[in-house]
Amino acid sequence: MKQFLIAIDQLMNTLAGGWADETLSSRAWRENREGLREFIDALFFWEPYHCRASYESEIARRQLPPDMRGDALTGTE
Repeated sequence: MKQFLIAIDQLMNTLAGGWADETLSSRAWRENREGLREFIDALFFWEPYHCRASYESEIARRQLPPDMRGDALTGTE
């Protein structure tokens, strides 16, 4: 179910002109969209700094399957 929700989030971001493999939350943090970021963080009130955490997850590539995270050629993460 979580992967489905992430896919919907990425679709909404893409429809709003963002990158296809990025969530709206991550984009709100990356582009420093304060109003949008505050709104999303309020929706996820149980997760402090949701947008920042989403951005950090994108950077760490945690949305990918485990065998695709990091550098697949060298085996590093």
